This record gives sequence, C-alpha cells and structure tokens, in this order.
Amino acid sequence: MASGGWGPGPGSGQPGGNGPGGQGWGAPYGPNNPYGPNNGGNPYGTPPPQPGPYPNQPPYPQPNPYPYGPQPTRPAARRRSGCLSFGLVGAILRSAHRVATRLFNAEGDGRIVDRTVDRVQVARTVLGAAATIGLILAYNVKPDRWEDAAYGGAAQLILAPFVLIIAAPLVIIGFIYYAPSHLRPHLRSRLRAPLKAVAWYVLTLVVIGGIFTLTAKVANYEDGKDYWWEYVLAVTCLIVFVWGFPFFFMASLYSARSAFNTAQVHPMLPPVLTTTLVWVFAALSLTDGLPAGPPLVQFSSALGGPLSVTAVSLWELRRMKTRFGVTLRT
Repeated sequence: MASGGWGPGPGSGQPGGNGPGGQGWGAPYGPNNPYGPNNGGNPYGTPPPQPGPYPNQPPYPQPNPYPYGPQPTRPAARRRSGCLSFGLVGAILRSAHRVATRLFNAEGDGRIVDRTVDRVQVARTVLGAAATIGLILAYNVKPDRWEDAAYGGAAQLILAPFVLIIAAPLVIIGFIYYAPSHLRPHLRSRLRAPLKAVAWYVLTLVVIGGIFTLTAKVANYEDGKDYWWEYVLAVTCLIVFVWGFPFFFMASLYSARSAFNTAQVHPMLPPVLTTTLVWVFAALSLTDGLPAGPPLVQFSSALGGPLSVTAVSLWELRRMKTRFGVTLRT
C-alpha cells in the first residue's frame, strides 16, 4: 500500500525513509552522503575543485618578487684609499692623515664647504707649479736649480704655520675690531678652535724637537753599556720617524690651508689670512733678488703667485657674499 511518500521506509530501523521514527528524509548516511558526518554536517557538501580553463599551467610570474618588502641590494663596494692603500705604510699614513685632519682641518659650524672654490684653488696651484717649472727650465741656468726649488717649496711649507702664528693674531684683532660691536663678543668666544690648533702644532714641534735633543744628549751607544732608557729612546725616535714626520708634514699643510681652523671664527678669515701669507712670502723672496730673465718674466715670477692667490681669495669672498649671504660685518 502506498504511503504517498510519508510512510515507513524499506524496513524498521533503516534510515532512508521519508517519515519520522528514524526513517528520516533523503539518502542514507554513507561516505558519499553530503549530509553525513564525514562531510562535517555541511548540508551542501564540499564542492569539487573546479579546474581552470588552462590546467597544468604554472602561476603567472610577478615582475618584481619584492613589490612592497625590502629590495635586495648589492653588497657595498669596498672603498679604495688611492695611493694610501698599500700595506703597513698605507695604514701609518692614513693614521697620521686622519689625526692631522681632525686637529688642523676640522669641520665647524662657521666653515663653508664650496667645491667650486676648492677646484679653482687646486687648478691655480697646478698652473702655478707648471709656470714655476717652465720658468726654471727656460731661464734658470744653475745646475742645482731643481734642488733649490724643492728646498724652497719645503721651506715655505714649514714656515707657513710660523708666519701665520705671528701674523694671524694681528689680522684677527683687526677683523674683530672691524665687526659690529654686538658681534665682537661672539667672535671672541669662537677663538678657542684656532687657539687649540695652534697649541697642538706647537706641542708637536716641542715633542719632536725634545725627543731628538734628548736622544742626542743622553744616549751614548759607543760606551759599550746598555741602559734601558737608550732602548726606549731608540723606539721613540723610530716612532717619530715613521709616524711623527708624516703627521708634521700633513699638519703644516692643513694649518696653512685652513689657517688654523679660523673659519670657525668667521668664514672669511681663511682667505684673508691666505692673502696676507702669500704677500709676506713674496716680500721675503724679494730679499734674495729677482729671478733671471727679461723684466716681464721677472715680474711674473715674483708677483704672479701672490696676485693669482689674491684674485682667487677676492673671488671666494665675493662668492660667499652673493651665494651664502656672508659679509665681513655679519
């Protein structure tokens, strides 16, 4: 007898019927039943994966594997040290150069770094050296002309800091006196940097001179006796030869170039002091007479260097005023 879909199922206790009493509705539980516990009770079941239109294809490659994260970078190139990159000698020279730069060419608040001025100064130095060599080759007939030129350049390099120590205080006093009254205390308070550089330079001379003087007076290696202080003095003299002399050379060079860090007092002081320095050396060189050659060559050899340095210094002062707004009274 038909039950119209609501009667008992095929048998008592068997699921799959369409009525109450355990017969339920729908298909019996089984592994393929979407209503069974094997499918988590999801009445709709887990849909089968839908294959794409192009199966077995790799995913689309991305043009940049790190679109938002940190980008892979190349390892930093090792910085070369130029002519100072050779072994132990290079390490010693770099050490002396680093200390000399920190003491006598220090970066300060008042210093203006202008690469254009630096390039012009280097070009003027190269042209001046080339002109000097040309004049020596053309008109200096002395057999030891190159030796005299080398000694003259070294003497000027060594004497430049001493001339600055003598002449710079007069220039700085006049500079501060020319400044407005309300700026004078500020300028005087900034004299610590050049005074410190002068003190370090004088201390370097005292230490080097004292070591060699003490060694010459105390050490006696011909008496056949060995004393411990003789070994100490020998090692100290070796250190002075290896590290002290390069440091003193670089200290003299940077002291003349930066005028003992006077830019920290006022940016315009170094070019003013440089102009004063070259004219002092020009006056000293004229005491030995004019160089050989025609009058025009003599004039160019005696005054060409000071005039060119003065022109570059005046151009640097004007550039500070027009480009950086610095004047002698500010």
